[in-house]
Amino acid sequence: MNRPLANSMSGGDPVRSVGLARGDVALEVRHLKTHFALRTGVLKAVDDVSFTLRRGDTLCVVGESGSGKSVTARSILQIVAAPGKIVGGEILLHGVGGDPDRVVDLATLDPRGKEIRAIRGREIAMIFQEPMSSLSPVHTIGRQIDESLRIHTDLDKRARRKRIIELLKRVEIPDAEHTIDRYPFEYSGGMRQRAMIAMALACNPVVLIADEPTTALDVTTQAEILDLIGELQDEFGMAVMFITHDMGVVAEIADRVCVMNLGEMVEAGPVEDVFHAPQHPYSRMLIGSAVKLEKPAPAKIAARARHADGPDDRAQILTVEGLGKEFTSHKGFFRSKSRTIKAVDNASLSLREGETLGIVGESGSGKTTLGRCLLRMIEPSSGTVSYRAGDGADIDITALDKRGLRRLYRDIRMIFQDPFGSLNPRMTVADLIGEPLKMMGWKQRRIRDRAADLLERVGLSADHLERYPHAFSGGQRQRICIARALAPEPRLIIADEATSALDVSIRAQVLDLLLDLQSQMSLSFIFVSHDISVVRYFCDRVAVMHRGRIVETGVATQVCDHPEHPYTKALLSAVPRPDPRDRRIHQRHRYVAEDHPTASTMEGP
Repeated sequence: MNRPLANSMSGGDPVRSVGLARGDVALEVRHLKTHFALRTGVLKAVDDVSFTLRRGDTLCVVGESGSGKSVTARSILQIVAAPGKIVGGEILLHGVGGDPDRVVDLATLDPRGKEIRAIRGREIAMIFQEPMSSLSPVHTIGRQIDESLRIHTDLDKRARRKRIIELLKRVEIPDAEHTIDRYPFEYSGGMRQRAMIAMALACNPVVLIADEPTTALDVTTQAEILDLIGELQDEFGMAVMFITHDMGVVAEIADRVCVMNLGEMVEAGPVEDVFHAPQHPYSRMLIGSAVKLEKPAPAKIAARARHADGPDDRAQILTVEGLGKEFTSHKGFFRSKSRTIKAVDNASLSLREGETLGIVGESGSGKTTLGRCLLRMIEPSSGTVSYRAGDGADIDITALDKRGLRRLYRDIRMIFQDPFGSLNPRMTVADLIGEPLKMMGWKQRRIRDRAADLLERVGLSADHLERYPHAFSGGQRQRICIARALAPEPRLIIADEATSALDVSIRAQVLDLLLDLQSQMSLSFIFVSHDISVVRYFCDRVAVMHRGRIVETGVATQVCDHPEHPYTKALLSAVPRPDPRDRRIHQRHRYVAEDHPTASTMEGP
């Protein structure tokens, strides 16, 4: 859609008319090289990378962690962390200052000089990956957006505030007149990302660089952010450089694609060509890993075929009835007002031996709280959780004392979302895996033998036992977490977003590993996730949560392919498919929640 390059917002200077027209070259990167001088040698983080950005187009730079995507983006803005340094190539920015004939080589500018500071935020803006760590926790959102306007414009304080409110409204922040004065922790994850976009757009940049802006978001929020960036690009004609490892997002929004691996650009071209006729083996691997998760795993298809002829006679290992969890917060000078939130509202579910139950929903739906309530990591407010032990005894988990819980934790283990945060950085791999065994009274030699065996089973070497977590990649750390969970030979594992932080190829490898271990050890899984493709691939049954309630349950293929509840339909329609010929999230279903009492406000005496 070709629209005139106009900004509908008032505000004077920041709404300038740049000299470039849609389709004109905005940025050229030629043979860029960014190296890091380390004690062990030179790390070529970006090695001879070239591409062109045009007004109105979206270039997606895709690759796994460590491929050099983010370093390329940071090199353009001269914000590469030491000891990184641009050692070769050109970064040519066209139309500087609104003059279509003015071209500046950013690679030659002093990273701390006035020239590059005048370009950052005004000509080229960047949306960073993690908004919570990118935003100052001690300044309001309005003040942080105001900083760019103070540096790059001569607007007075009143005009700047008006401009910021207009920006917040444009990115659909509700009640902008009041939320402008709130702090980042008072915003949800999606709102924080929208605030980052408003900050980036404050001076109407020629080039917008988005570095993994939707990685930590659930699919519906991700779809809204992608929609928003597309609308703003149409309105202002920006050139967008979108960095991601999600091939579905690439297929949904890209005009052109650059594939990076180990600092090199291994393939580049129109999105149709890269997806349907990839030339490089690495590109084919990335696309193949994404397409693989579009259907159930072969092991799950075979398992369903075995149970298709009659009723499933596997014993119930876990039964949850009427589980609820309420959180109460107090407000007011004398804490006289209280607000009660039903994080989990009357949830009931069951799990058979050797089965995998997926729990899906948006952020804030209550799925993680539900998973933690099952293990009493969070004390439930109501309901019962019944576990059938290996000897046939029925155990009421909600009634167990501390000693009983310690015994239970041998049978039921948890894999957490963040593999780095859940591993003690001061403990070796041998100590981390052996910790639950030590609590069980095992001897040191036996613990070490068990840890070595588990490392081999999860695809790592026993030689890694004396290493520390920082020496491993994200995928390897998650494998260590899996080995630790398997140490006491559990019967049930609760996995909380266990693959959400992993690249698509590593994600497929970890899921296949869990499937192999499930087959070998007759494990049962409760798999908490917001990734529908992962649930379709890995799970036998699915429970869909919305605002603390389970709104739909059923066989994974049935729920994922033929959902019944409107919320499930909206969730599935927001999932991007790894095929540029099937772009659909812009026509997705929207779900308007029915009113139900998830919260109440009470006045104190």
